[in-house]
Amino acid sequence: MAGDCSFDIVSQFDEQELVNTIDQTRREVQTRYDLKDTKTEIVLSKESITIVTDSTLSLKSVRDILEGKAIRRKLSLKIFKPGKEEDAAGGRVRQVIELQQGINQDQAKEISKIIRENYPKVRPQIQGDAVRVTAKSRDDLQAVIALLRQKDYPLPLDYINYRG
Repeated sequence: MAGDCSFDIVSQFDEQELVNTIDQTRREVQTRYDLKDTKTEIVLSKESITIVTDSTLSLKSVRDILEGKAIRRKLSLKIFKPGKEEDAAGGRVRQVIELQQGINQDQAKEISKIIRENYPKVRPQIQGDAVRVTAKSRDDLQAVIALLRQKDYPLPLDYINYRG
């Protein structure tokens, strides 16, 4: 083989699937008997989801529905970073759930270090919020992916742009 093989490690999710998840959650909340009169609001912004509802109990139910719909749409629950519950106007409860996307510098350095320690022939490079992994052998790249899948990271990792 003349050239090197490579792939990118990223942390991202399908935004359209998230929009569909939110829509399905809203529909189910409106039709469920125990949640129908809670005047629950679910607002999706670029970086977070805000849930405003009547009580802590209904908030938990809405979150359970949201997580169930996300799993069915193949979204990792690691993209959700729930904030603490806050009191909202009118005796209601609010919770902001941040959406995690991208690998920050500390996490990228940790991933690179793990790769270098286990596979000295493989070259990881941090590129913005992604890590590019390059090697002469496809087998080495497959082994790196297998190694990273075994570890439990606080964010979902995807392996894209595989060039062999």
